[in-house]
Amino acid sequence: MGHVALQPLSDFAALKVVPANARPFLVVADLHLGLGATAAQARGPPPADAPTLAETVCLAARTSGARAIVVAGDVKQPIVGTPRALRPVIFDFFSTLLAEGLRVEIVLGNHDVGLTPHLPREVHVAPPSGVVRSGVGIFHGHRWPSARVLKAPLLVVGHLHPGVRLAPTPDEDRGKVRCWLRATYAPGPVPRKRNAHLPRRFAARELVVLPALNPITGTEALNRQRPSRGRSFLFQRFLSDARVRAYLLDGTDLGELVMPQSPDPR
Repeated sequence: MGHVALQPLSDFAALKVVPANARPFLVVADLHLGLGATAAQARGPPPADAPTLAETVCLAARTSGARAIVVAGDVKQPIVGTPRALRPVIFDFFSTLLAEGLRVEIVLGNHDVGLTPHLPREVHVAPPSGVVRSGVGIFHGHRWPSARVLKAPLLVVGHLHPGVRLAPTPDEDRGKVRCWLRATYAPGPVPRKRNAHLPRRFAARELVVLPALNPITGTEALNRQRPSRGRSFLFQRFLSDARVRAYLLDGTDLGELVMPQSPDPR
């Protein structure tokens, strides 16, 4: 298998995957369609409404030259079921991507219970255990991925909603911004047994955590506290023993991220 490059797109929450001998494709995560929706505004509020997010994805595809996209989970906001008003919103969102000429695949996330019946039939749906595309293992991050994904040399996940807080106090919400995480692992054998001191059970040399595509989702300020309950699995099993660097969406390198080992008491 040839070299594969992972390239975050500047100013987009979208990852460009560049295989050696194939066209690039995009990976995004955490659309949370319907977040902030009301009876009168089922598409959600700007700038997180479904048509705006669809155009953002299409623009990222045009910018990168990608003709395919993988959504790494959490297409919709309601965890269980899909409200009637949200169903055409979801269908129209993916119809826009298909009309752009994109091949679309979804890896189901923890918010995607009941999603599949409301998708265009051209959309491919993969289980939460993930998929491997061009040597890259892609899963949402809320549950343990398949054995095939764990053998991939590169991993890409969502779910964590990574961010950093740049303001001087935790009460200043404007200082909390989305970011990318790149985790790298020391070379060596992968432990075969579950062990608290040897938690690594996968072969990857690098893992990328995607920022949420939806700009109004909750964001974990990872430089101030550990991930909240529900996202701690990904932190404990894939990040706690890694060297992790954080990058803003514009590409600014924030350096190595030192994640606190206990919640911020403030």
